[in-house]
Amino acid sequence: MIDLLAAQATLPDLITFLIAACAVILGALGVILMKNPVHSALSMIMTLFAVAVLFIEQDAQFLAAVQVIVYAGAIVVLFLFVIMLLGVDKQENLSRDQLRGQRPLAFLAVLVIFVEILALSQGNWTSGAKATVLSTSSPGSNVVQLAQSIFTTYLLPFEATSVLLIIAVVGAVVLVRRSDLKPGRDTAEAIELESESETK
Repeated sequence: MIDLLAAQATLPDLITFLIAACAVILGALGVILMKNPVHSALSMIMTLFAVAVLFIEQDAQFLAAVQVIVYAGAIVVLFLFVIMLLGVDKQENLSRDQLRGQRPLAFLAVLVIFVEILALSQGNWTSGAKATVLSTSSPGSNVVQLAQSIFTTYLLPFEATSVLLIIAVVGAVVLVRRSDLKPGRDTAEAIELESESETK
């Protein structure tokens, strides 16, 4: 089976697939292993871009465009927004569970999702939903159709979403800058500093 797939693929396709697959694996490992949350978010961006390249290799330009626009753009910006609010220098004890029983529940959820994926992969599942803007038989690639939909029919919601994300990032920066205490500082240390400043 592998020899048959390799015979059908050209050399540039194989090279592109290997590079993108290595980037996906390295980026995923970087998300997990890096201690700095900002570096983890950047590794996630690399993973998402590499997945978009794999989508292009499968001739799925629409999914690649959505991968870059939605996930590598909006979702990662939201992650960075939360990281800036929480602070990147906060030390947490990962060996102690803040919520009891969350690890067994997470393992159970992963197991259920894996079984669902296996069950869905056995059949041919189609939604049957019709296109709301352009049909798949319209001239041009699906990326062209996506661009026409975004910048004509859905231009106002698209721009509103971008403005909302910018406001969220600016608000996060303002809230962090206005804080009297440095982000990530322990509560006990903060109370001690406040008591020292009051005595002086």
